[in-house]
Amino acid sequence: MNNCCVLSTKKLKSHQKQLLLDAGFSVLENDFIQIQTLPFSLQTTPNLLLFTSQNAVQSVTANTNFNQLKDIPAICVGSVTRKMLESLGFTVLETKEYASELAPIIQQKYTNKHIAFFAGNLRRDVLPNAMQQANIKYDEYLVYQNSESSFKITTAHQAVLFYSPSGVNSYLKQNTITNQTCFCIGTTTADALQGITNNIVIAQHQTIDAVVLQCINYYKK
Repeated sequence: MNNCCVLSTKKLKSHQKQLLLDAGFSVLENDFIQIQTLPFSLQTTPNLLLFTSQNAVQSVTANTNFNQLKDIPAICVGSVTRKMLESLGFTVLETKEYASELAPIIQQKYTNKHIAFFAGNLRRDVLPNAMQQANIKYDEYLVYQNSESSFKITTAHQAVLFYSPSGVNSYLKQNTITNQTCFCIGTTTADALQGITNNIVIAQHQTIDAVVLQCINYYKK
């Protein structure tokens, strides 16, 4: 592990960075993705809210409809998203780590609901397709913009931490992957590296902390 340099494609919280430093790594970090919250207006009052990311939650909290929405139950993708919602006073009925796992639950249990789906500009089609197939009534709101902010990294690094497919794409705009080991927050992010490298390690949970710990444990071996 000596002299092993880790690049995080998102600026880490102080405790996350400290974990790597304490384990003997040197750390590079840059935000390869920029997030901009967008204003929105509710078309109608829903009776179920659908969130697929923390970014969507943060955008909704900045909206003038926030207090009105807090009284409506929610379903979401990701345990961290759930914790954020619950800390804000939302009632969360369902959580799955992947949209593909949440989709059949929505089709089975929520066909009679009118769903407000809060999404970013790069959202995948999994959940909209599932709701359309089950004839579930929903309104989609674009609540944040995800844009690439690529950097050329000139310092040699042996590991890269990735948290989204867009982060992978942004990194690859100005950098190449040769022998680096890539640590990914989930399978969707790992899929963005297919055909580019086989040196992929997926975190056990879809959290940034889990990616950091996966990297540390990998090199301990």
